[in-house]
Amino acid sequence: MTRRRSEPGAVLPGLLGFDHVGIAVPDLDSAVRFYRDVLGLHVVHREENLDQQVVEVMLTNTENGSMRSQLQLLMPLTEDSVLNRFLMRHGSGLHHVAYAVSDVRSASSILRQRGVRVLYDAPRAGTRGSQINFVHPKDTGGVLLELVEHTAADP
Repeated sequence: MTRRRSEPGAVLPGLLGFDHVGIAVPDLDSAVRFYRDVLGLHVVHREENLDQQVVEVMLTNTENGSMRSQLQLLMPLTEDSVLNRFLMRHGSGLHHVAYAVSDVRSASSILRQRGVRVLYDAPRAGTRGSQINFVHPKDTGGVLLELVEHTAADP
């Protein structure tokens, strides 16, 4: 697929900024202990995301859990999950970098128009009821990017 060039300096409309970094881990409790006990981060959210087949924990350096600059630890729930395949190929480590957007459908559509592959035809359920989509790492220099549209109820 050929990418359509946007004007130099053109920003993706609705891009709000950096949101979080996702780290794939085989043992969530051990990883939480490290980031909590050694680095002093605070657990602000934990959930099972059955759509993505992961259990995830969000951590931040403030007790009130600022929405920006969070660390997300992800552990697969099933052996056939995409995250488990990632761990088998790459081991623990950086899984994705996430950016907050005001409208994930619109951002995905604009990226498609620019010749960039997004993984889902429609947004899927993310952390705390957010809507998400991913940008294919082959189009980003090898980094999986996540687009996150937070809900009004998301702190």
